Amino acid sequence: MLASTPAPSAPPAAALRPADRRFGLGVALVTPFARDGSVDLARLVAHARNCLDEGCSSVTLFGTTGEGASLGSGQRAAMLEAMDDAGFDLRARVLAGVAAPSVEDAAAQANQLYDAGGRGILLAPPFYFKGVGDEGLYRWFASVIERCRDPREVIVYHIPSVTAVPLSSALIGRLERAFPGVVTGVKDSSGEWANTERLLAEHADLDILVGDERQLARAVRHGGSGAINGFANFCARTILPMVERGDDVPGIAELVELLLRDPVTPGVKALVAHRFRDDAFLAVAPPLVPAEPAARTTLAAALDALLSRPA
Repeated sequence: MLASTPAPSAPPAAALRPADRRFGLGVALVTPFARDGSVDLARLVAHARNCLDEGCSSVTLFGTTGEGASLGSGQRAAMLEAMDDAGFDLRARVLAGVAAPSVEDAAAQANQLYDAGGRGILLAPPFYFKGVGDEGLYRWFASVIERCRDPREVIVYHIPSVTAVPLSSALIGRLERAFPGVVTGVKDSSGEWANTERLLAEHADLDILVGDERQLARAVRHGGSGAINGFANFCARTILPMVERGDDVPGIAELVELLLRDPVTPGVKALVAHRFRDDAFLAVAPPLVPAEPAARTTLAAALDALLSRPA
């Protein structure tokens, strides 16, 4: 991101992306764990089906909300197999987060999804070495994609608050040109409107997906394609108007602010547990720990208030 250069103007407000060119609302699915720390595959499948029933058009496994960086290859394989065995259309509905610092491991995670017949990947940058420039990042992304046996729908994941590796608009443009029809989108979880605005202005052919719910509706009004979204785990129907029409939804921003007080993923799982009255969703994999009871109470009250608002 070139912070010193003013961002170009995005398309005018109300410039909604045509419906047939939208990504829609994808859920960044939480990963339920059993008491022994294994993935609760039955809960996973049931929760994924429920999210689709509530209006999501796709499911992304192994994302940030899904604790993908804490899941091993065996767990990933079992989850993909469970989704396939349950009858999900993997090619149309299921994407996978890829989070690994080495080219070999990242490509292996990607090929696991592609070999299973899945739709695409959400590809995070290498996150161990900091201060690397666009050239090094380009070589890493290109090497991963070139090692994929049948690469498709690669969505580049910009989440510097987690990876501490920002992705510039210039880098994204270079990847788009090098891999046309393969690099199809960007998930911008920077939380910075200026960055989202730049992406919308400079990469209109890509699916620009917004990770920060506070900016989602605004982005859709300016041509954004949708979201891979953690809130879709517990209030998909509530946020659908944000994705489909760019409508602001009162109460969303306030709930985001509450979540940001503590580690976000345990908070999201606490909200899932509250919404569906199932405390099994509270479990997280180390190094995360479950949300504290006081935080859970505060979050639950905010979610109840959000869901009780008139449609």
